Amino acid sequence: MPLGRVLVCLFAWTGLPLAAAAQERSAPPPRVPDTMEARVAACTGCHGVAGRGVENVYFPRLAGKPAGYLYNQLAAFRDDRRKYVPMNYLLAYLPDDYLRQMADWFAAQNPPPLTIAAPAPAASLVVEGHRIANSGVPARRIPACIACHGNDLAGREPGIPGLLGLRADYVSAQLGAWRYGVRTALAPDCMQVVSSSLSEPEVAAVSAYLASLPVSQARPAKAGPVKLPLACGSQVHSTGGRQ
Repeated sequence: MPLGRVLVCLFAWTGLPLAAAAQERSAPPPRVPDTMEARVAACTGCHGVAGRGVENVYFPRLAGKPAGYLYNQLAAFRDDRRKYVPMNYLLAYLPDDYLRQMADWFAAQNPPPLTIAAPAPAASLVVEGHRIANSGVPARRIPACIACHGNDLAGREPGIPGLLGLRADYVSAQLGAWRYGVRTALAPDCMQVVSSSLSEPEVAAVSAYLASLPVSQARPAKAGPVKLPLACGSQVHSTGGRQ
């Protein structure tokens, strides 16, 4: 075969994959649906698909919690009232309306809970935690957990979260954060009052008891004429903008 014809054939053969590659590069990327589910996909790495929770003890379930509570927490991270650098960074420039949409989406989810085996706490610790959670400490005017979070501890609309499915280390860390001012809520900050009134052994007992409860898909109680034992800013200011 003449050399010229060989070169023409070689060029034609090598040009085909090059042309295909160029066409592939110029093709538009597949479009991601513009939905809130797609927009909060970044959250699933820490909080699980649809906010169902993950094995990491410090990343709680978001699904089904009251929208007002979720909104308050997103705003608190954005405004540095709660300190966790990845959350502070991700939310720093998001407006109130967008945070509200995120909160509404997670509140509407109800995936099966993620059940994780945990070490069994001492029975005496669970008994003491049960007493505090259900009866409080009347001598020191510490209210029972169920007085605000509901008899089944599934939360209360619009701004009080459920306490089911939380691990002991997470509960203890959050109570400690309130005790020492690392975590704050909208004034009046009722959880700061309660947490700072509990002793370290009482914090450990409440944390152990709550972690011993079975995970469920119970929904928060609807808002109603329930008188809370303490004034709670999170329950009052759960739909507005920056505070």
